[in-house]
Amino acid sequence: MEATSTSPFKIILGSSSVARRKILAEMGYEFEIITADIDEKCIRKEKPEELVMALAEAKADAIIAKLQAENILEKDAELTILIAADTVVVYEGAVREKPSSEEEARHFMKGYSGGHAATVSSVLVTNLKTGFRKVECDRVEIYFHEIPDEVIEKLIEEGLVLRVAGGLIIEHPLILPCVKEVVGTTDSVMGLPKALTEKLVKEAL
Repeated sequence: MEATSTSPFKIILGSSSVARRKILAEMGYEFEIITADIDEKCIRKEKPEELVMALAEAKADAIIAKLQAENILEKDAELTILIAADTVVVYEGAVREKPSSEEEARHFMKGYSGGHAATVSSVLVTNLKTGFRKVECDRVEIYFHEIPDEVIEKLIEEGLVLRVAGGLIIEHPLILPCVKEVVGTTDSVMGLPKALTEKLVKEAL
C-alpha cells in the first residue's frame, strides 16, 4: 500500500544535513531532499546574518536551476515549498564555517572552553508555484564551562565536529556537561530553527 501524504503541499529540503533532516521530520513534515553544490567560499559578506542569508539564497537558486534543467517545475505541478538554510558560528566577532582540518577544529574548541560563541542560522522558504520567497535569521548565544582536552580529542577522533560550522556541537553526550547556558533553542544551533521554519512555511502557503 502506498503511503499517502497527509500534507496538501510538497516540501523539498535543500540540505544534506542529517540534523536538519531530523528536525524537519520532528516537525511532522514529509519531504524529499534535493541538494545543490555551491562554492560557499565564493560568497563573502561582512555581517554573519548577511552571509547566512546569501548562502541560503545561493543554495535555493542552485536547486531551482537544477529542477528547471530536469523540467521538474511544471506550471500545473502541485504546490511545492523549498526550504534552504545555512548556519555559521560567530566567535569574538569572527565568522566560523566548517573547520578545514583537525588542527583548526582543536583550536576552535579550545577557544570555546570557558568562553562563549553564537550561532546564526538562516531559513529561506520559496513557494515554487507562486514565486513567493522570504528569508530570516535566528541567533543563539552559547556559554561554556571548561572543555577538557580529552573531550576535545575524543570529539575530533569521532569526526562529527569536522563536519559542522565552527566545529560546534552542543547536543553531543560528551559536550553536554560542558554547556553552561544556551540562550535560544538547540534546533537553531543544529541548523534549523523550528519556530522560524514553521512561521515562514505558513507565510509562503
